[in-house]
Amino acid sequence: MKNKRKVLKTVLTVLACTAAALLVCACVLHAHVTGSTKDAILTPEEALEVKPDCILVLGARVWDDGSPSPILEDRLQVGVELYQAGVSDRLLMSGDHGRVEYDEVNAMKRYATDAGIPSSHVFMDHAGFSTYESMYRAKEIFRAKKIVIVSQTYHLYRAVYTARALGLEAYGVPSDLRTYPKMPIYETREKIARIEYVFRCLRKPDPTYLGDPIPITGDGDLTND
Repeated sequence: MKNKRKVLKTVLTVLACTAAALLVCACVLHAHVTGSTKDAILTPEEALEVKPDCILVLGARVWDDGSPSPILEDRLQVGVELYQAGVSDRLLMSGDHGRVEYDEVNAMKRYATDAGIPSSHVFMDHAGFSTYESMYRAKEIFRAKKIVIVSQTYHLYRAVYTARALGLEAYGVPSDLRTYPKMPIYETREKIARIEYVFRCLRKPDPTYLGDPIPITGDGDLTND
């Protein structure tokens, strides 16, 4: 009986030590993502000094009627304002258009053109199914080298980290224009995603789709469907 208790105690100790080590590792990786990118989160005024190839607006939920959700609407508003301020004369709308019945990017482009931005200056990445894929395709398909990313602050750390890991010179401008009811859920999920992305960026898997280059310096209407 004593031997069994001793073995059990040893197993529990090993498990506890392993769990503690994993927790410390996770905390270190999380701190690495946020700490290495916090200086790249800029104000709109600071973004004017960057002179990027494009302003990359990351997609989010659109409603059934095609209108943007509050999170996406705020990203689009900030993206349009950066364009109008002269940060860049190219907008890249990257989101999910993997199904006919669900289309983030046309809703995003429509928002920009309704604000008076020329259609030819607004590019759509129909296969931006994840933050990783948006950054990968911004470089490989749209031939961007330097970008300003627009998203909410909680998301920008991972977005900038991913872009830089893939070889882009990347900065972020926050689009926190209101309070979002589910933000505690988003932030918790994001902490896990930051850790997972460290390993994804090390592996550098191909995105779901690639394709022929569409340089961001050209005509955005080439991305129309």
